[in-house]
Amino acid sequence: MTKFESDVKIIAASQSAVYGKLSDLSNLEKIKGSLPEEKIKNLAFTADSLSVEVPPVGTITLNIVEREPQKSIKFATTVSPLPFNLWIQIVPINESECKMKLTIGMDLNPFTKMMIQKPLQNGLNKMADSLAMIQY
Repeated sequence: MTKFESDVKIIAASQSAVYGKLSDLSNLEKIKGSLPEEKIKNLAFTADSLSVEVPPVGTITLNIVEREPQKSIKFATTVSPLPFNLWIQIVPINESECKMKLTIGMDLNPFTKMMIQKPLQNGLNKMADSLAMIQY
């Protein structure tokens, strides 16, 4: 399995506040307007799932498959051209700050990895940036 990791982001909020917000995906409804519509379309959330259309990739639907309270949220794709898993890890720094990192794991052949590595890494870092800017 190939893994891609985002940069570690420092968030000015407690570990429990960040986990509380991100473990219920319907809380992310507020960020829809801040995302570029030419890159992300038809973004929809429920408490446990996220669906988005990413041209030219297509529709991607992620469901939460595991929650480890305060520490991590794990997702798996149910709809995607390339199946993958996504983890959000949250580690406390102190009572009012924490660190967050996103990881994607997917099975790729060397040719596909070479083609998607850079855009996937850039997209993962942009996702981490967006999640770090949310008001927790």
